[in-house]
Amino acid sequence: ASRFPSDATFLLIVVILSALGWAGTARVVRGLVLSLRERPFILAANIIGQRPWTILFRHLLPNTFSYLIVAATLSVPGYILGEAALSFLGLGIQEPASSWGLMLGQAQDIKIFMLNFWWLLTPGAAIILTVIAFNLLGDALRDAVDPRFRLPGK
Repeated sequence: ASRFPSDATFLLIVVILSALGWAGTARVVRGLVLSLRERPFILAANIIGQRPWTILFRHLLPNTFSYLIVAATLSVPGYILGEAALSFLGLGIQEPASSWGLMLGQAQDIKIFMLNFWWLLTPGAAIILTVIAFNLLGDALRDAVDPRFRLPGK
């Protein structure tokens, strides 16, 4: 069986995970735009005769950017875990390229695990720390851009 080159495999994994993961974000953004459409500043822009594209780019899109930034940082851990899981199962990135999931898959051999247990701990710890870091970044960005989380007086 012919395999894709490692660069093509990585790109294919990114495209597949992105194609599967965009629907939830798109649904929330659609709901956000539908609720913004009824807000007074959008209605006022319609009344004074602004073009639909102007309303979209000046009013609607800037009000969705905060959600999109937070959603992007919170979805990265899911993509990291998805790639690691695919590589662990042998469906993702193959040797000679390197992947945390591939390292975990190679370390599950009992002989390697008993002699060099850190082979399992190192990629596992890297995955955990990266996922936690992106989740904390997403929470911090949400707190920074969402006015409901701002302290009074700031």
